[in-house]
Amino acid sequence: MSLVVRARRVVLPDGEHAAAVHTADGRITAVTDFADAPADAVTLADDEVLLPGLVDSHVHVNEPGRTEWEGFATATRAAVAGGVTTIVDMPLNSIPPTTTVEALRVKQEVANGQVSADVAFWGGAVPGNVDQLRPLHEAGVVGFKCFLLDPGVPEFPPLDDAGLRAVLAELVTFEGLLIAHAEDAEVIAAAPQPSGPSYAGFLASRPGSAEESAIGGLIAAARDTGARVHVVHLADSGSLPLLRAARAEGVRISVETCPHYLTFAAEEVPDGSTSFKCCPPIRETGHREALWAALADGDIDLVVSDHSPCTPDLKRLDTGDFGAAWGGIASLQVALPVVWTGARARGIALPQVVHWMAEAPARLAGLPRKGAITPGRDADLVAFAPDQQWTVGELEHRNPVTPYAGRTLTGAVRRTWLRGEPAGNQPLGRLLRRGMPE
Repeated sequence: MSLVVRARRVVLPDGEHAAAVHTADGRITAVTDFADAPADAVTLADDEVLLPGLVDSHVHVNEPGRTEWEGFATATRAAVAGGVTTIVDMPLNSIPPTTTVEALRVKQEVANGQVSADVAFWGGAVPGNVDQLRPLHEAGVVGFKCFLLDPGVPEFPPLDDAGLRAVLAELVTFEGLLIAHAEDAEVIAAAPQPSGPSYAGFLASRPGSAEESAIGGLIAAARDTGARVHVVHLADSGSLPLLRAARAEGVRISVETCPHYLTFAAEEVPDGSTSFKCCPPIRETGHREALWAALADGDIDLVVSDHSPCTPDLKRLDTGDFGAAWGGIASLQVALPVVWTGARARGIALPQVVHWMAEAPARLAGLPRKGAITPGRDADLVAFAPDQQWTVGELEHRNPVTPYAGRTLTGAVRRTWLRGEPAGNQPLGRLLRRGMPE
């Protein structure tokens, strides 16, 4: 099967150009001048830009075990509706968690045949599974997720400092990657406990110093072992000097942030609105703007959704109790327009957003055929209308409780192609291994 798509604006690795993108057998074969296209080429509308399919390396699918929270079919339909052609599934909150090769196979068997986007998998690093890390790596996981405090699900316990160092010492033997939820349990234990509808009270229960302390410990462990590490969902801008200094001295550490930290501010979160609850929490305006500046300066590497939905009852929407509500924000389908809305308001160009949300996550996850429009890559393409305004309403997520509901965004995904085929509800997706598809 061959497909040619041309547009007056195509986001290529070196910026925007008028171009025709030629594909065959699911791969990009050439990028030529706009006029160099066959008569049956798909020509985008004047208000559309052709983007590479996005890569979201931080998605909690939750299947099997908590499929009522989300699931491979619904998550991947939401992904392609939002221009995301590849997701990387987190090792929790599924049961079993992806901490053994056997558990990985269970998850792959469940996912196979029902995914609308391509799916890769993170493994999990938990106490007692150091001997499983190399086998999981060889089985194709893209890296390993750990928590440095209790994640709220008993089947995925956190690593203490000794456990963290043991994991890193093993990973460095095969150049494995550890990604870490970095909040300090002792700092949070000493903070006021959250309860009731006060967002300020919830924010005080998870201070920025908890991120800074945990990131400091992660940096020290990475420095001592020489391992590669990555900080997920950074919310606290006070951690940026630590990260900047660590990189300057050669520590191999990267960092991501998320659309909700770039969009919302603590001062604007209404009391009782538990759809905004996530951990680390949405912080004040100063943090939000500092995160944008850090992205522009290259101190933050990528933007991913941390799509972490649950059933509405677990959000405690009836009581608005931030202490009792599950922490996690559903945003997979809206991540691109959310980030683009904020970026264009700050004078940031679309190619930079594409770098943060396609090329950089693909590189982090070791998926070299994803994330850019260039010959040899998979023909994952998105027709995006950057000036179209729309209001967030019905979504493809299984449980579309989201703080973005009713919000007006700029930028709409109109069409998505996965390996050269129109993507939508049909299960065209493949299960990926680190480096190449199975």
